[in-house]
Amino acid sequence: MATHLMVDRLLSDVITVSDNLAEALELALIGVSNALLLSAIVVRPMRRDARRERQETSVREGALRAEASQRDFETRLHRALEMAANEQAAHRATAKALERGLDGVSSELLLADSSDAHLKQALHSGGCRPGCGVEAPRDCAAIRRSQTLVFSSSDDIDACPYLDGRDGGPLAAACVPVSVAGGSIGVLHAVSEPGCPPDVHQVRRLETVATQAGSRIGMLRVMEATHLQAATDPLTGLQNRRSFENNLHDLLRRGRPFALAMADLDHFKTLNDTHGHDAGDRALRLFARTLRAALRADDVICRYGGEEFVIALPDRSAHEARAALERVQEQLVLALTAGTVPGFTASFGVTHSDAAAALPDLCRIADAALFRAKRDGRNRVIVDDGSAVAPTGGI
Repeated sequence: MATHLMVDRLLSDVITVSDNLAEALELALIGVSNALLLSAIVVRPMRRDARRERQETSVREGALRAEASQRDFETRLHRALEMAANEQAAHRATAKALERGLDGVSSELLLADSSDAHLKQALHSGGCRPGCGVEAPRDCAAIRRSQTLVFSSSDDIDACPYLDGRDGGPLAAACVPVSVAGGSIGVLHAVSEPGCPPDVHQVRRLETVATQAGSRIGMLRVMEATHLQAATDPLTGLQNRRSFENNLHDLLRRGRPFALAMADLDHFKTLNDTHGHDAGDRALRLFARTLRAALRADDVICRYGGEEFVIALPDRSAHEARAALERVQEQLVLALTAGTVPGFTASFGVTHSDAAAALPDLCRIADAALFRAKRDGRNRVIVDDGSAVAPTGGI
């Protein structure tokens, strides 16, 4: 009897434990289910949001770094171009910017010449392949459209025809017009491997270089033209009086010896009265061309006023200058055989920088020698010691 009671009690305890275990397992399963549900509803979306936020933050940081790098590039290029005193210096600054700002991209800058009819390579960087074959601004699609053009491969049906046939096979390219005040003066041309054209950041840098370099080069050209206009005689293209005097003062200041000659077209008033002022202007231009052709490149030639000219011949004695001016007279005779200008002659008076310390005094001595050349029959060269040569033509 006692044994049966013990077995019943033991079975009751086992059932109770089983029930407790079943209840615990049920609660555990409910907890896992709730945890999975919580993970699916809350945790996983939070993780996705966190990853997306990290990715977006990384993209924003990359964009900010790229923008900061671009601004730094623009600032440095602006400073470099601002320091360029001439077009050659601007070319060097531009080449350096292309070399350092466009890794893996070869580029070249083509600029129009003074006639605006031809494009010539002004600079290149990155070991550029043989240059773009476009010869005239009107033939460049980027210049005609006034917009940046990007070509994925020279094999594409709509690729620029000037990309074909280059050494090394197919290539990709970007072409950016270089404009100043609404007018195109050239194109910035960059090439890379086919299928890998310059990316958006590289294109932006190309456009930055094209804009800033074009603006600086355009300004330097205007400044040079303005300076040239201010320093030259508009009829003959020779130096004007102010520019000539500045150059002569510089020679005197440096102590460099020179011969000084005053020249005058003989009977110029008669030529004007007989044949008209247009013929007189042609005579002045012909005489200026003859002087430039017959004298050395470093001789300084000036239209002093009216039909009067003045010439400085560095490192020559007065008698060496006389021989050079005799050749001018000979060349003038030959030039007049074309018959486009009525015949005329020229007289010269010559002195040397040793004759006086000041430019006005030197000019007076040379002018006095010129007066003697006129008085003694014209069409001759007289030096300040009174020596002369025989006339080479009519008076």
